[in-house]
Amino acid sequence: MTHLHLAIALDGAGWHPAAWREPGARPGDLFTAGYWVDLARSAERGLVDLITIEDSFGLQSSDVRGPDGRNGRVRGRLDAVQIAARVAPATRYVGLVPTALVTHTEPFHLAKAIATLDYVSHGRAGVRAQISPRAVDSDLVGRRYIPEFDRTGPITGEAAELLDELFTEAWDYVEVLRRLWDSWEDDAEIRDAVTGRFIDRNRLHAIDFTGDFFSVKGPSITPRPPQGQPLVTALAHAAPDLRELPIRFAAGQADLVWLTPHDRAQAQGLVEAVHLARQQSAAGSAPVHTFADLVVFLDRPGESGADRKERLDTLDGREYRSDAGVFTGSAAELADLLVDWQQAGITGFRLRPGVLPDDLDLIVEALTPELQARGRLRRNHEASTLRGLLGLPRPENRYATTRQGVNA
Repeated sequence: MTHLHLAIALDGAGWHPAAWREPGARPGDLFTAGYWVDLARSAERGLVDLITIEDSFGLQSSDVRGPDGRNGRVRGRLDAVQIAARVAPATRYVGLVPTALVTHTEPFHLAKAIATLDYVSHGRAGVRAQISPRAVDSDLVGRRYIPEFDRTGPITGEAAELLDELFTEAWDYVEVLRRLWDSWEDDAEIRDAVTGRFIDRNRLHAIDFTGDFFSVKGPSITPRPPQGQPLVTALAHAAPDLRELPIRFAAGQADLVWLTPHDRAQAQGLVEAVHLARQQSAAGSAPVHTFADLVVFLDRPGESGADRKERLDTLDGREYRSDAGVFTGSAAELADLLVDWQQAGITGFRLRPGVLPDDLDLIVEALTPELQARGRLRRNHEASTLRGLLGLPRPENRYATTRQGVNA
């Protein structure tokens, strides 16, 4: 019987905009390290493979174009990579995958940060590569101009060209990350006190990447990470107007693809689309995970998940909707859904707790034992690295067989 994989998506006080108003919420702790450590430890107790941590440049908003002017929701966040680095020594097994906006950051800097996270966590680092087409974000950074465009209708003309450009840039960005992680061979540090050589410069490599968006010589300043290459993940929205750009990017460059199906048939179709795009890319038949995202409101004694969501909707003044499917019900009903979608080709699930810590606690205390009783979830973390937990091999170094070092 094949086990399924689980991830927990952490964002603020939960994914419902009114979650911070719940009695069990900790809005006063959102900007403390202890809050995130507690959540990560809870997820680890639930034997999940990894947690993801949301990030952005602009403030959270219900308007995709920028600030919505509402002050009744959580606003502001800590840096996701920094949270992961703080959580790493307080946990032992759970993978740590912060979000990084690749549109406005330098790949050299992110490669170094994620490699460092992999060292700090002893091989549990990953990254979610996310583009940003928002004018408000580009204005905050000021290094490039992204025009505001109408998102209420079909994406055409200048907007379509912009998305093509951003996904092409993201493709190059991930390529640079991977090459920088490979720029030190695994045995580049020789630490020979007798000869006085700490590194073997023949095992450091300039990546000499030149593209339309970056020209990066390398090598990295950080030695090859424990996992060789930390896990790269990407969300593949399937909106028709996006012309499968997210799927082609994620399938071609990521080790794990997040999907947002709303039913079993859609899940199966998206998995097939990812694998087809994978085969048509340079990645070919390399293994790739397909995780379905679900926002969850689980039943608890005295209140159903549906009633809780409805109550939160009333507090927020509107019905909560998501790009992902929204589940309300018992842990057993959620387990039924997960197993059913797994049989449609989904290899894992990223659960977005509607309320934190409430729904995360219910996942740990009710869903985990339910899946274990069905033989669908591990009894312990059987590997110490994130790639190991996911059954993914440690990548070979692309430069190891073509050795031509740099002066160092």
